[in-house]
Amino acid sequence: ATVVTIPRFEMESFLQLTQNRKISYAYLVPPLVLGLAKHPLVDKYDLSSLRVIVSGAAPLSGELEAAVRTRLGCQVVQGYGMTEASPVTHFRSLEPEGRPKPGSIGVVVPNTECKIVDVATRAELEPHQEGELWVRGPQVMKGYLNNPQATANTVDTDGWLHTGDVGYADEDGYFWIVDRVKELIKYKGFQVAPAELEALLLTHPAVADAAVIGVADEEAGEVPKAYVVRKGEATADEIMEFVAGQVAPFKKVRYVEFIDQIPKSASGKILRRMLKEQER
Repeated sequence: ATVVTIPRFEMESFLQLTQNRKISYAYLVPPLVLGLAKHPLVDKYDLSSLRVIVSGAAPLSGELEAAVRTRLGCQVVQGYGMTEASPVTHFRSLEPEGRPKPGSIGVVVPNTECKIVDVATRAELEPHQEGELWVRGPQVMKGYLNNPQATANTVDTDGWLHTGDVGYADEDGYFWIVDRVKELIKYKGFQVAPAELEALLLTHPAVADAAVIGVADEEAGEVPKAYVVRKGEATADEIMEFVAGQVAPFKKVRYVEFIDQIPKSASGKILRRMLKEQER
């Protein structure tokens, strides 16, 4: 097999390489998967060689998985890990027959333990209850170089790595990532995950990309605000109504601002701090 790399991702060059080199496996981050689901250039290239897309670095919704699978006819799977875990702890390669797991990061890799704990009490939670992922295994780091305090805050005395990611598991041992603990929006005591709202916004036909942050509110503490890149005609009110019809009242998007591009890191993660700085 041949490994093909590109110095910087550009949609057309990626599509050309996939067609010309007959790429069969692609390792991507969610914003690039989003492009494969929605970008009009995709239809101009023969991507029939593509068999599997592996997504990581940030949550990928089940809806976006399905959109790419339908458009390209390939399998879309996810994994999970972090540098502190060298770097893989979960992977989804196969699913139980008749029980699909859309959006799941899969099960723990061999010799690895994982549990979901309450962010406040640190009590272990039951299936389908959201909390912080803790993992333990031989791949977990010993610590941060010359930083014992950061090490103690991240890896406890029992060897559990506190990932800082919010997620949940089901009865089959499959896990889902919801968001980062630090990025949760605190609305009147409720916790709202920006990634959940972003995934929903991306299902709107007039939304090309989206990011959600919490903005200060005197009554609620914080409320969700969406930054949206449009690809069609839609008003802020229409988008807010679209979300409101599919979520609990405390998760409603209260503000929408249209922008040309969502700020992202080189790995494709949304740079929420840049959006929050604009609000100050």
